[in-house]
Order: sequence, then C-alpha cells, then structure tokens
Amino acid sequence: MQKNFRPHPNSFKNTFCVFHEVLPDAVQGLKVQFESKAGSSYYYTLEGMYRVSNHWGRLANSKWRLVAMEPETTSKYKIGFAKWDCFYPDNAFEKLYYLEMDYTKNTVNYQHKNNPHYNQKAVLRTSLETTKRIKQIRNLIQLTSWAKHFECDDIVLLRSLIIEELINTNKTLEEIKMEVAKKCSN
Repeated sequence: MQKNFRPHPNSFKNTFCVFHEVLPDAVQGLKVQFESKAGSSYYYTLEGMYRVSNHWGRLANSKWRLVAMEPETTSKYKIGFAKWDCFYPDNAFEKLYYLEMDYTKNTVNYQHKNNPHYNQKAVLRTSLETTKRIKQIRNLIQLTSWAKHFECDDIVLLRSLIIEELINTNKTLEEIKMEVAKKCSN
C-alpha cells in the first residue's frame, strides 16, 4: 500500500526542474494526489514527483521541462518524474541559468546552476538574459544568411565558434562575430 506523502503546496512555487519521461507503468497503482485546473495530475512519492500533463515549460510561476524518451512516445500526455532534490529556486533577478549546447541534436537548453553537471565554465545569467542568448543561438542554428559575411566555407565550424563564445562569455553577438571574422580572414 502506498504511503500518503504530500509536500507543502507552496513547495513548487518559483522553481526550475527537469523531469524525465517515464512509461505509464511507473504510476500504475499510485494514487493521484493533486489535479490542476489545467488538467495535470500529480503523484507524490518519498523519492520525488510524477507529473502527467500535455503541457511543459513555463507553468504559472515555475519552469518545468520534460526530457522526452528516445524514441519519443506518441501520447499527447507525457509522464515525467523528478526527484525532490532536482527542484531548484527560480526568480527573475538572480543569475541562476547557464546554457548547454547539444551539437548532435542541434539544440540549446538552459540549466540551473545547482545542477550537479554544471561545468563552472558557462556564464550564469538571469532568465531574461538566458532567453535572449537562446534566441541568438537558435537563429545561428536555423538560419544560414548570417554566414555569407565570413570568409569561411565551413558553417558548422563557424556556428560552433560563435555558439561557444555566446555560452562561455559575456561578449555581445556582434563582438563575437567580429572576432571570428578576423580569425577566418587570417
């Protein structure tokens, strides 16, 4: 029989968390302990929280991301699990976030500085600064027109040089592009 564990309702306000998708059998036999007005269901265990939802990302006053299974499940509703120690504080004014680039998937994501995998190299930024950098990196990934201004035919190399600087420095995109252009012309 499941022991009824219920965290304080305010425990999740202003938090950042990365959930990992699990299969439906993970919540089989567990009792729903909270249902949101938006239709999400929550199951609390001593180890962490299961969330069944069709929406992830910004939630009211929190940022909860789901890392999908591979291959991705087809269900509209995804079940995510996060341990209790993976919920980190979030606010708009502290430099809490850093960026991670996945070159194999060509994606960029933000992570919290309390993440045990933080390399201490990537620059920490506020939520707003982080959002701006993510947009710049996604434009570099998705567009190619910017590359015509460089004397380099290897767009993959150009992208990685610029993206690494965007992640690991506070230089502006324009400053980085000028430095990379100089390197390419030499």
